[in-house]
Formats: sequence, structure tokens, C-alpha cells
Amino acid sequence: MSTAFHHVAIIVSDLLKAKLVYGDILGLEQDIRPDLNFAGLFYSLGGGQQLHIMLLDNPDSASIKPKHGGRYRHFALSVSNLEAIKMKLEHNDIVYTQSKSGREAIFFYDFDGNAVELIQIQNNC
Repeated sequence: MSTAFHHVAIIVSDLLKAKLVYGDILGLEQDIRPDLNFAGLFYSLGGGQQLHIMLLDNPDSASIKPKHGGRYRHFALSVSNLEAIKMKLEHNDIVYTQSKSGREAIFFYDFDGNAVELIQIQNNC
């Protein structure tokens, strides 16, 4: 038996704001999404992996989130240019914090309080 990561799903309240974060700022490529009887988006993460954005009522919207997203449930993405993404986050008034692990990584919350970690890809050239 083998296992592999397939997708992560998050809940949002505004698809345009989600597109700003995941499409424009992070540069993810939108993927084909079947009709699921509610609005949403699929983004390709490569290798058959996806991020599913679901426009649904959030049953967890009142949870108290720590300032640093690394202390909250989150998902992590590897990025090739962390500095460029930091500039885009700042331009859109999205606050981020440095990883406490010592890695070249940051955490931020999207407009709906979903915590995201971005890790700089290490170039071993």
C-alpha cells in the first residue's frame, strides 16, 4: 500500500479575495473543478496535488488564532522566490511572521483566517 498527498481543502467567504491570495500573490495555477453544488476553485500544486477552495459557511470562524500562524493548523507550500511574495503580501496589507524554526519561511493568514506557511526552496547549485 502506498500513500501520497492529494489535496488540502480550505473554506473561504469571498472567492475574489481567495483568487487574490492564491492566484495573484502566490501565483498558483487554477485547475479544472467539477460541479460540486457549491462555489469554489481548485488550484494545481503540481504532481497531481491540489488546493481546494470552498465557498461555504465556516463552522470554525470564531476560533481564536495566535498571531503566529505556525502555532495554528496550517498547510505549507514551497516557493521559489520568497522575497517577491513578501513584497506582494505587504503591498496587499497582509501581515506575515518569520518562521520560528530558523528556516527561510514565513506564515500568514489569508482573508478568512486560513494559516499558510511559505518555505523558500533551497537551490543546491
